[in-house]
Amino acid sequence: MAKSTIYAGLEIGTSKICVVVGEVKKDGAIKILGVGQAPSRGIRKGEIVDFENAQTCLNDALLRAEDRSDVMIRNVFLGITGSHIESLNNCGTYRLPADQNTITEDDLEDVREIACNVDIPQNHVFLHRISRKYSVDKQDNVRNLVGRTGNTIEADFHVIHGIRTRVQNAIKLVRQVPLEVEDVVFLPLAAAQVVLSKEAKQHGALMIDFGGGTADYVLYVDGMLSASGSVPLGGDHITNDISLCFQIPHGRAERLKLDEGSAVFEGTDPGESIRIEDENGMSISEVDRSLLNEVIHMRTREILEQVKAHCEEHLGKLGAGVFLTGGVSLMRGIDVVAKDVFGVRVTKSGSSPVSGVTATYENPCYSGPIGLIRYAQLMDAEKPWLSPLAKLSRRMAEVFGA
Repeated sequence: MAKSTIYAGLEIGTSKICVVVGEVKKDGAIKILGVGQAPSRGIRKGEIVDFENAQTCLNDALLRAEDRSDVMIRNVFLGITGSHIESLNNCGTYRLPADQNTITEDDLEDVREIACNVDIPQNHVFLHRISRKYSVDKQDNVRNLVGRTGNTIEADFHVIHGIRTRVQNAIKLVRQVPLEVEDVVFLPLAAAQVVLSKEAKQHGALMIDFGGGTADYVLYVDGMLSASGSVPLGGDHITNDISLCFQIPHGRAERLKLDEGSAVFEGTDPGESIRIEDENGMSISEVDRSLLNEVIHMRTREILEQVKAHCEEHLGKLGAGVFLTGGVSLMRGIDVVAKDVFGVRVTKSGSSPVSGVTATYENPCYSGPIGLIRYAQLMDAEKPWLSPLAKLSRRMAEVFGA
């Protein structure tokens, strides 16, 4: 990279809207210049339901990021989630012409097109088409194909897609600020760039980005992205369960979850209670600690079991284990429950260290938006087939059906 480049990443999440400004140095190192965030309103399960409220929150986060980074933000890499996002793996085969036995760049383009020519629902749009591996004449994991002798090329791709209108809504919200969208990124794909090491991906790793409205995941086997998706349940559902069970307001239920709760309910002393206080510190009621933890445990386990069901065929290949990130990963005991569900080593993880960031921003809450900066760096270094819509005009044309 000839010069330093500044990028901005934007997460529109159920619990928060977060803007991260990062500088990629000449040596490839990343320095975070500033982070701005605001509580989300108008977002449900990672999807926009109230444009006006969501735009107010986005403006607040943007102004804070600009103030702290001293950078005027004009373009962003937009991270999205949502249960509408789906994925699949597909393999395509291309046979070279009879009078040719040397692979050219055009041959690679042809096999990529074949591998990515998959049927998706009519109301969906492609988000990512990511190469997993190439084979030449049945020889796997071949690199540097151009100039190689062969007769048949196979390309294996991981394809991520989502509902067109929901992707459009996120882009429209950003454009109304106004900001331009450089690229639309499935957020856990970005988070994995700063949570999972190359070795972890190679040995087999499942990363779960556990947020307020969704639990999003990416799974790597032999260094290849093998599964990805989203479960429409998150930390807010745990809070709602507490609120309903103990008949207390949502805000107090959230504080109770964070300050006193645990996803592990075994071993709690029978009859142990927790005082609930009003805004003035006056005790207004008591809750049973073991019941609180059981409520948290049951919903947490349900969410993790749903992720497990989506990844069933790959679970025997997780040599590096499960990595938990996102705000809900900070909850007490969640790693214990995850270990019980998946039966492998579980690691709580934030973003890998980058300069310019205090320990606050190495918190798992910021893995996604900081990962967008790393993703932007990769987009500069990799060929467009890592994300076929990386160029703005091509992506917007496909998303909006132009």
